[in-house]
Amino acid sequence: MEINPIKEEKDYQAALKEIESIFEAAPGTPEGDRLDVLTTLVEAYEDRNFQLPLPDPIEAIIYYMESRGLTRRELEPYIGSRSRVSEILNRKRALTIDMIRKLHSGLGIPADILIKPYSLVKSAA
Repeated sequence: MEINPIKEEKDYQAALKEIESIFEAAPGTPEGDRLDVLTTLVEAYEDRNFQLPLPDPIEAIIYYMESRGLTRRELEPYIGSRSRVSEILNRKRALTIDMIRKLHSGLGIPADILIKPYSLVKSAA
C-alpha cells in the first residue's frame, strides 16, 4: 500500500477521488485501512489549508439561541435584564467578561468565540 503525503491541491484532489472510489470498504480490510489513512491525510491537509474563521460573538449567540430554541428572555440569566439582552444582541453594548463567562459555562458557547472583538452600532446623537 503506497500512500504519499498530500502537499498540494492536485494531491488533495487525487486523494478525494480515491476516497470516493473505496468509500464503502469494510473496516479491517486492506481497502478499509487505506480509506482510514487517506481520510486522516485529507483531514490534516484541510486543517492546514481551509481553516474557517471564528464567527462573530453576536452571530454565535444568535446561532446558539436558534439551534436550541431559546428566546431572548432565556438569555437574561447570562446577560442581564431584558433591555441589556436587547442592547447586546443589537450591538449597542459590548459583552462583559462576566457575561462571557456565564454564556460559556451556561450555554457552552466557546469562550474563544465570545472574546473576539466585534463592531458595535454607533448611536446617532
